Amino acid sequence: MDTSTTDYGHELLFGTFVTPVNNPAHQAVEQALVADRADLDLVTFQDHPYVPSFHDTSTLLAYAAARTERIHLAANVTNLPLRPPAVLARSVATLDVLSGGRVELGIGAGAFWDGVVGMGGPRRSPGESIEALAEAIEIIRGIWDAGDRSRLSVRGQHYEVQGAKRGPAPAHDVGIWVGAYKPRILRLVGRTADGWLPSIQYLKDGVGELTAMNKHIDDAAVEAGRDPRRIRRFLNIGGRFSQRSTGFLQGPPDQWVEELTDVALTYGTSGFIMASDDTATTQKYAAEVAPAVREAVAAERGRRPS
Repeated sequence: MDTSTTDYGHELLFGTFVTPVNNPAHQAVEQALVADRADLDLVTFQDHPYVPSFHDTSTLLAYAAARTERIHLAANVTNLPLRPPAVLARSVATLDVLSGGRVELGIGAGAFWDGVVGMGGPRRSPGESIEALAEAIEIIRGIWDAGDRSRLSVRGQHYEVQGAKRGPAPAHDVGIWVGAYKPRILRLVGRTADGWLPSIQYLKDGVGELTAMNKHIDDAAVEAGRDPRRIRRFLNIGGRFSQRSTGFLQGPPDQWVEELTDVALTYGTSGFIMASDDTATTQKYAAEVAPAVREAVAAERGRRPS
């Protein structure tokens, strides 16, 4: 593969990033229903167990999965330091089976360490958190490999399982999507993950940073003997619909279509997850932006030589 390519060929996915507030108690679930009924592909929730105004995200995902019909669900992203990987693997697999294959695993190395420590978790340095994430992914994939009848043993610096029984297997190939920004963890994405899940708000210089970040992922994938096209590139986005343009994703729907189409074709992004707790905004995004971006990207791909 020519790793200079910026289109990895994935079908586009569109979703929402819903705040898991617990007052009103059902607001986050109702917004998941809005996204489901609007035919979006994903609904995601942040996972900050140390925030008392938020629902527990694992419980929220289970409840939302029971209420929705077709949409996929994920944490955006799972707080690994407070969710042991072997138990997390079984939790995700269980919900995937119960939902008919509609759960994905967004996961991060950890952040907001004061909050983590306050809830009884470890405090890790950046290097330690990446090591722990690599060990966790190995354990999670090992637990899901129910066809292997051997016991799972992983002896890491941060996580260890000794003779764990494998299973259950998820109902479908659950994607492991990693939130990452720095070179070392981006290389981990290239070696081990199925997807990359950054947020635009943390890109100091805007979407232009994606080029160099993609290269870290692609180079590491090639070095590990993987095809970089196996790794889906997502982007958490935020914006506001208005009649006049005032900035990136700040304007009418046709501006959003033009800008997201450019991001998809220039940087290979194939999953756009919009922060929204508002019904009208979600419905407009689903009805006026998502299908138009899909159409524009498909048309451009059709014009390119195969």
